[in-house]
Amino acid sequence: MSYDDNNVFAKILRSEMPAFVVEETDETLAFMDVMPQSDGHTLVIPKYPAQDIFELPESFAREVISATQRVAGAVRKAFDPAGVMIAQLNGEAAGQTVFHLHFHIIPRYEKSDMKLHAREMADMALLEQHAQRIRDAFAG
Repeated sequence: MSYDDNNVFAKILRSEMPAFVVEETDETLAFMDVMPQSDGHTLVIPKYPAQDIFELPESFAREVISATQRVAGAVRKAFDPAGVMIAQLNGEAAGQTVFHLHFHIIPRYEKSDMKLHAREMADMALLEQHAQRIRDAFAG
């Protein structure tokens, strides 16, 4: 399968779809997952058209890992979860549903269940509030 320029993350990168952005660099974009598994669930993507980790150049890999680490720290500061799960899936059999490389930063709270994928869209106003909490965590 080749990279699909019409996947949802490519559209977000081109500003054709909205996103609740928490951090942006020249190489990466971090934003709220619209189908979150928990409060604070955030995605980090490279601005490079790679469908999975195997297609990503090493220079972008360094940048996306660095961004994931920074954003995960801000998520942890903003939401104070019991733990933070970072997940990255490659291929449909692994559970990947959007074929643009992305890292999930998923706060885990006491007694929360561990679903692979959420099933419902979140309230958009709540996502904006969560994005602001994470942006504020970068500042403070």
